[in-house]
Amino acid sequence: MAKVYVCLATGFEDVEALGTLDILRRGGVDAQTVSMTGDLFVTTSHNVTVKADVLFEDADFASANMVVLPGGLPGATNLDAHKGLSQVLKDFYAGGKFVAAICAAPMVLGHLGILEGKNATCYPSFESHLHGAETRGKGVEVAGNVITGKGPGFTFDFGLTLLEAVAGKEKAEQVAAGMLLR
Repeated sequence: MAKVYVCLATGFEDVEALGTLDILRRGGVDAQTVSMTGDLFVTTSHNVTVKADVLFEDADFASANMVVLPGGLPGATNLDAHKGLSQVLKDFYAGGKFVAAICAAPMVLGHLGILEGKNATCYPSFESHLHGAETRGKGVEVAGNVITGKGPGFTFDFGLTLLEAVAGKEKAEQVAAGMLLR
């Protein structure tokens, strides 16, 4: 079974994190939320407090297939400032494991050089942070083991794309049908 970590920093976008998590879990993926704050309780950009499954310090990243970064502000900037996460993302990318980010969070990948020469997308006005990426304005972009999403309105497409990457097209189609999306 695939394992995915969804990283939650203070100020993350509710819909992007929880909608993606929901789709992955519906698809049978071992999807867990990771608090980047040192406390299991993390507050969203819309002042909703969520209890994460595990602290960053206790997460077993070696056993995971994908790391997901939801956007939102200041959530994305808090993810960008987290040195431990930066190393995890570089290791995942170099090892061929999936890294995924939506909305403002692709800037984290851009600042690490992960998007260089790739098609990528993000929330409008964050393109300057996607160093070396080609931005075409699509809702979701897949470039090898890097997946990016544009923003909250694309959460379902983003989540289903992630599910397809780790569990296959048939599973993603089953979940989409069950959610009356396709």
